[in-house]
Amino acid sequence: MAGATTSRITKTPGVCGGDARIAGHRIPVWVLAGYQRMGKSDADILSYYPQLTEADLAAAWEYAAAHVDEIGQAIAENEAGEEGEVE
Repeated sequence: MAGATTSRITKTPGVCGGDARIAGHRIPVWVLAGYQRMGKSDADILSYYPQLTEADLAAAWEYAAAHVDEIGQAIAENEAGEEGEVE
């Protein structure tokens, strides 16, 4: 990870299943990417998560683009019901 992504995206064992998430929040990148894949705009996503900023979303999109397989797998696992509820 480089640039703004480094400070905005984090992974912590035991938090959100260790998935990449927005630093300081329990919002995994794959959740945000899932909304984007469903055609939701950044404005829509920010209305769902008002605690996030445009810079947080930009970092999430950068991370998702750099880790396509990881994010795709997390979304697929969630769709298959392998993950619990998202906070």
